[in-house]
Amino acid sequence: MSSLSTPRPNHYISVDAANPRHVERALADLRDGLSQWRLALALARLDLRNRYRGSVLGPFWMSLSSLVMLIGLGLLYGALFKFKLSDYLPHLAVSLIIWQWISGFIIDSCTTLTSAEGVIRQMRLPYTLHALRVAFRNALVAAHSLLLIPIVFLIFRQVPGPEAVLALFGVVLIAINMVAGGLLLGMVCARFRDIPPIVANVVQLAFFVSPILWKPELLGDGMVWMALNPFYALLETVRGPLLEGGGTWLAWLAAIFYTAVHVVLTGVLFTRFRSRIAFWV
Repeated sequence: MSSLSTPRPNHYISVDAANPRHVERALADLRDGLSQWRLALALARLDLRNRYRGSVLGPFWMSLSSLVMLIGLGLLYGALFKFKLSDYLPHLAVSLIIWQWISGFIIDSCTTLTSAEGVIRQMRLPYTLHALRVAFRNALVAAHSLLLIPIVFLIFRQVPGPEAVLALFGVVLIAINMVAGGLLLGMVCARFRDIPPIVANVVQLAFFVSPILWKPELLGDGMVWMALNPFYALLETVRGPLLEGGGTWLAWLAAIFYTAVHVVLTGVLFTRFRSRIAFWV
């Protein structure tokens, strides 16, 4: 006797209101989003083409702007702090370019999900994909200015030692924070639309309290407290290996700790509120 039941299709997904499987769905979103990194990269490149459409220099305007800031701030603050330009300009070049990368992403992350409102409402794509898109977009913009660092090093004959390879691990830490920040800030700013201006003000304040225009050594014994500044910790994981023989171990521990806390906090909130994102954007 043949069965009258209809076979369940492979794409059928059972939904149980009593068991929403938040963790399983969040992990699936992360896995699917990371597996589609090529799509995220293509969308990021499309964003840049649309942003600089009709521009002569395109993203290289950022490089030109960084160069002007580097020369202007280098001459001014080098004279104010009485630093030798051969020591100060390499420090400022690395600090300024890495800071522009980090700060640009933080501000851009506030619109990770709201800027993709049309896509989220019409297509079923993992939210992690949108975070990767923002991360790739800012990485591509920063890549146009990274060339200034070796140029400054060549001009002032600044040769990093073998410990410079540690800067790659610093870049990995920053990249992890970018993906986590894209999801975390994207969710928070989608739910509370008055958060982006607050984030912009915090970033502006962090620029002055972080050792970018000035060196941590100016604080003397108070330098040990700089590890409480997460911006300094992440910045030092790249700047330290290039300029300071690897950076301080305290900065590395702080950067790893802040990254772990950031990832865990993002995971908890993303798992808990992922199902509500479509209603927030």
